[in-house]
Amino acid sequence: MTDGSLSLPARLYLLAWDTSKSEVTGTAQVPQLVRAGALTELAQRGLLLDDDGIATPVDMDAETGDPVLDGLLELVRESRPHRWRGWVTLHSRFTLDAVREQLTAGGYLRARKKRALGLFPTVDHDLARPAVVEALQEEAREILRGQTAGLSARDAALGALAAAADLRTLLPRKDRHDVHVEELIDRTGPVAPVLRKLVQEVRGAVTAATVATRA
Repeated sequence: MTDGSLSLPARLYLLAWDTSKSEVTGTAQVPQLVRAGALTELAQRGLLLDDDGIATPVDMDAETGDPVLDGLLELVRESRPHRWRGWVTLHSRFTLDAVREQLTAGGYLRARKKRALGLFPTVDHDLARPAVVEALQEEAREILRGQTAGLSARDAALGALAAAADLRTLLPRKDRHDVHVEELIDRTGPVAPVLRKLVQEVRGAVTAATVATRA
């Protein structure tokens, strides 16, 4: 895919941006989506293994060199054991904040300071490289439309998670039921059982957000 230097959680976060409005869509489930992407990449790199449903570090000293992934890996090491689904939501905004910082440092986002209620300093972000994001989104659409010839396990995971998050930036609602998520999961090889659990949790986050909106 375009800009393969980006981690899976970073790419998933960028896919959620509406470039026409320079804002993130699906904000309620984006933290869980980004966290699921980070967990998937750590599993694909062999740094987290599934031990009877528990996300288990393989090496207490290993690092990836990516601050987002290493931050999550450290959190998993220092916390009591949790199942994969627990890690999708537990402190998920820490990973989202780390991704924002990384993308801002890399020039993909632009930080903008403001004051909430005119009093409290906060930081918002604007999209700094919309053309790059649009290219990433088009490549993701091709995956979701079934153009999977030569698809890597990493990109298959991205497609499965993006579909589970129901990102409206990628496909019209009428086409979303046609995405073969199970086929994408199967293409991820050894991490497929873990990814299946993560996809389920992301779907749950979407459902919860929908219910909250209608309440």
